[in-house]
Amino acid sequence: MEDDLTARILDRVEQSMNQIVEDSVERFFAEIPAYPASQDPDLRADVVVHTWAVYEEVLASIREHRPAGVSDFRITPEQATNRVRQGIGLSDFLRAFRIGQVTLWEAIVVASSEEAASWEVAVGAATHLMQVIEVGSSVAAAAYLRAQQLELAEGDRVRRDLVEDLLAGRGIQAEPKRVLARECGLEGSASVLVVVAAPSKALRTGQSLRDVLSTVRSSLDADQRGLAIVRQDQILAVIPTTGDGTAVLRGLERVCQSASRIGIDLVVGASTVHPDISKVPEAYREAVIARESLGGSPGVKALSMLSVVEYMVLRDDTTVRRLIRPELRQFIEDDLANGGVLVQTLKAYAAHDLNAKVAAEKLHVHVNTAYYRLERIAERTGCDLRSFADLEELLIAVRLMSGTRGVAPT
Repeated sequence: MEDDLTARILDRVEQSMNQIVEDSVERFFAEIPAYPASQDPDLRADVVVHTWAVYEEVLASIREHRPAGVSDFRITPEQATNRVRQGIGLSDFLRAFRIGQVTLWEAIVVASSEEAASWEVAVGAATHLMQVIEVGSSVAAAAYLRAQQLELAEGDRVRRDLVEDLLAGRGIQAEPKRVLARECGLEGSASVLVVVAAPSKALRTGQSLRDVLSTVRSSLDADQRGLAIVRQDQILAVIPTTGDGTAVLRGLERVCQSASRIGIDLVVGASTVHPDISKVPEAYREAVIARESLGGSPGVKALSMLSVVEYMVLRDDTTVRRLIRPELRQFIEDDLANGGVLVQTLKAYAAHDLNAKVAAEKLHVHVNTAYYRLERIAERTGCDLRSFADLEELLIAVRLMSGTRGVAPT
C-alpha cells in the first residue's frame, strides 16, 4: 500500500516536471548573482538539462527505495566543466544544486497533499533528499575541481605559448592566443614594456614564484591589463601602456612590497616603452639588462634610469674587456685585492666634479690624503686625472672590472 502511495505521488511530480524544472532554474537566476552575470548564452540551456537529469535519477532512486549513489550523477562532471567555462564559482554551483533539491522536495510536498496519510512519503522524501544533497554535492565538488584544474592548466599553456611567440617575434596565429592577446590589451599596435623579476635569494621551502605572480594583478592598477607568467626562475610580464610607463613602475613598486610581506625580495627590471608588440624581443633584452644593473639587490630599475655609460658597461663582452690597457687592468686588480681604497677615491673624485676637497670630506679623510691617493693613481696608470678622456677610460675600466655586471640575453 505504501509503495502504491509513493508511486502515485511520484507520478504527479513527474507529470509536473516541466514546471518544477522551470521553477528551479528561475530560482538559480534570481537567487545566485553569478548566473545572470554569466556571458555564456548556453548557460540556461545547460542548467535545464542538468536539472532534468538529476531530478529523474533522484525520483528513480526514491521509487526503488535505494540511496542515491555516484552513478546517479553521470551528467554532473560534464556540467561542472561547463560551469567552470561559464564563470560560475564552485560555491555557487553547489548552492544551485541545493536549491534544486529543495525545489524538488517542495514539489513532492504539494503532490502529497492530495493523499491521506501521505506525510510519511513527504518526510521520507526529505530524508532521502538530504542524502542526495550529500552525495551529489561531493560528486559536483570533485568534478568541478578537476575541471577547474584542467581549465587552469590549459589557460597557463596558452599564456606561456603566447609569451613565447611574443619573445620570438612570431605572429599570433592560433585563435585562443589571439583572443587572449586581445583580452590582455596586447594587440599589434599597442605600446608595451616588458618586466622581468627574480628573487634576490633562493626561495625557502614552501615559497613559490606563483605566490608572487598572484600579487602582480592585485598590486597593479585596477584597469591595468597585461600578461604575466612564471618562466624558468623568473616572472616575466608584458604590459601595455599608453604613457611613459611611470604608472606601471609605481605598480611594480607595490608588487615588490607585497612580495616582501610574504618573505620574497624581488629584483625587478623594466624595459623602455616600445611602440608595438613586434618589439617585445628587444624590450625583453632591455628588461634583463635593467634587472642585472641592480646587482642582485632588491628593488625596481627601469632601463630609462641608466646612463649611457652604465648601459654600455652592462653590455660588456670579452672584446670590450680585452681593450682595457694592461697597466689599467693591473692597477685595478691590485687595488681591489687590497681593499679598493684608490678605486674608491677615484670614484668619489669623479662623482664630485673633480673636486678633491669635497671628495676628501665625503671619504672622511684629510684633503692631503686624497691628493696623495690621486697622485698614486696617476703614477700607477699613466693617466692624467685632469684629462676627460683619460679619466673616462679609467672609470669605464673600473666599472667593467669592479662592479656586478649583467650580460644581455642572446
